[in-house]
Amino acid sequence: MPYQKPRIAGENQVFCGKIYTLIKGSRRPGATELFGGNLIKGIPVNLWHDEFHRGNSFLIGRIMHRLNENNHHNRIFSKGVTDPSITSSVLFLLGNHCETGFSSTPCLILNKRSQKVKQPGDLCCPGGSMSSRMDAFLAKLLYLPGSPLTRWPHWRMWYKKRRNEAKNLALLFATCLREGFEEMRLNPLGVKFLGPLPKQRLIMFQRVIFPMVCWIRRQKQFSPNWEVERMVYIPLQNLLNPSNYARYRLRIETSRANEIHPEVNDYPCFIQKQKDNHEVLWGATFRITMAFLEIVFGFKPPDMASLPVVFGSLDKHYLTGNG
Repeated sequence: MPYQKPRIAGENQVFCGKIYTLIKGSRRPGATELFGGNLIKGIPVNLWHDEFHRGNSFLIGRIMHRLNENNHHNRIFSKGVTDPSITSSVLFLLGNHCETGFSSTPCLILNKRSQKVKQPGDLCCPGGSMSSRMDAFLAKLLYLPGSPLTRWPHWRMWYKKRRNEAKNLALLFATCLREGFEEMRLNPLGVKFLGPLPKQRLIMFQRVIFPMVCWIRRQKQFSPNWEVERMVYIPLQNLLNPSNYARYRLRIETSRANEIHPEVNDYPCFIQKQKDNHEVLWGATFRITMAFLEIVFGFKPPDMASLPVVFGSLDKHYLTGNG
C-alpha cells in the first residue's frame, strides 16, 4: 500500500504501512492553550528554534546540565541490572545535519525496525540486550583515557563517589555502543556521552530499558543491518510542537483461535510528518523521548484526552516477528 499524506479528518490515512483514521470533529489544542501563554520553562515555544541555532555547544551543555541535575540525587540503576535476561540498554542519539532538508537542525536519530524482527515497523533507539562476557570486556575499555565515558565531565565524580553505579553505567554504555555498531555501524569513538535517562519498563515484555543520551559528533552516514529497515530523523523542534501529538488507538490481535473481540487500547503518540510518509512514535521509545523532553526542556505532551485519534492495528505476529 503506498504512503499518503493525511488530508482531512474522517478519511483513511496511511502511516507506517498501516491504515489510520482521524476522528471527525477532533481538534488539536493550540500551544497557547496547552502551556498558558505558550511557555516551556519560562521560554516561549517558538523561541526554542532560535535557541537551537545558538550552536551545538549551547545545546549539549544544557542537556548535560539538566541530566546531571536530575541524576544527582537519584539512584539510576536498580537491583538485577546486570541480568541479561531482563536488561537492555539503548542509545538516545542526537546529532546535527542529520538529513537533507534538516541541515543545521538538531535531530533525534532512531531506527525503524525491519519486518524480520519483533515489533516490525516500530521506531526504536539503537540498542539491545546485554552480552555478559563481551560487554564486561568492552566496559573495561571505557575506563581508558580518551573514551566517550572518561571524556564525560561527570565521570570522575561518579567513579569516586558512586563506584558501584559507575561500574553499571560503564557496562550498560558498552552494551548500547556495541549494539549501535552492529545495527547501524555507529562509530563508538565518535559519540559524546551526555548522561543517562531514567529507566523504562516494557509493557509487553518482561524487560527494563536503560537509555544513554549521546551526541554524534561527525558521522553522517550509517549502514543499517538486517534488523533495521532505515534510519528516521526527527528534529527536536518538531518534538516540542504540541500539534504533532495524537492518541493512538490500537487494535491488538492475538494468536488465540477463539478471539472474537480483539483488545483495543489508547496510547499517546507523536506523528512525524515527512514528504512521502508519516511515522508514529509510541510505546517505550515515546516514553523515553518524553522523559528527555521534560528533563531538558520542561516539555510535556498535551493530555491524551484532548488529542485527535489515529487508528492502527497489530497482528498476531507483532510480538514474534514471524509475519
